[in-house]
Amino acid sequence: MRAYYILFVALVAGLVGCAGGADNLNPPAPGFDMAHSDPAAVELADSVMAAMGGRKAWDETRYISWNFFGRRNLVWDKHSGDVRIESLPDSVIYLVNIHEMDGRVQVKGQEITEPDSLQRMLSRARSIWINDSYWLVMPFKLKDTGVTLKYLGEETISKGVRCNVLELTFADVGDTPQNKYRIYIDQKDNLVKQWAYYQRAQQDSASRVWPMDNYRRYGDILLSADRSDSSGPRNVRVDKKLPRHVFTEF
Repeated sequence: MRAYYILFVALVAGLVGCAGGADNLNPPAPGFDMAHSDPAAVELADSVMAAMGGRKAWDETRYISWNFFGRRNLVWDKHSGDVRIESLPDSVIYLVNIHEMDGRVQVKGQEITEPDSLQRMLSRARSIWINDSYWLVMPFKLKDTGVTLKYLGEETISKGVRCNVLELTFADVGDTPQNKYRIYIDQKDNLVKQWAYYQRAQQDSASRVWPMDNYRRYGDILLSADRSDSSGPRNVRVDKKLPRHVFTEF
């Protein structure tokens, strides 16, 4: 009788533990390459998500706004897929839904209405969003569709920061699936502190290396902006509400 009681108590405790940790779950996106990803790499990806605020906080974050390299202002509705892009050098405003691929485009004050030209411009807008958003929210996308993760060991980067190194390769996703990235995750706080870009997955030497620092809390998540090398995203905001006309009117 006592053995059954102990088993029952253990089962209940396990269920309570699982329920209590539900907010920390980080399921992969459909098409994430779990079969070829290292278990240690997947565990690292989950630790990064937790350090950035957690999956629940990320999923519930709705409106993110930022400036990219001083060239573009972007506003992204994560829930609907609506994106506003203001390209400053060429005076182009894109209003696009990245899921439906419909929307409006204005060039130097003139709206584009010819269907083929409009579709080309909307495709261009989606490519801009893919690039510019990855610079800002890459740590939340480590288990995205088409991604394979490999753990490469430990390495010390600038300022003596000891990191775990994670490699990302891609299969048939995005505009540049031939790229790969290596990200350097601080062993103390599980935040990405450096990322290296490889134009071709076969490369041994990185094409570029950038810091990922100056983390701050925006809403319920952490983001790296206004970085120490003055590159990438700046003027970041996270809002719970924005007027609809942001995504519909020039």
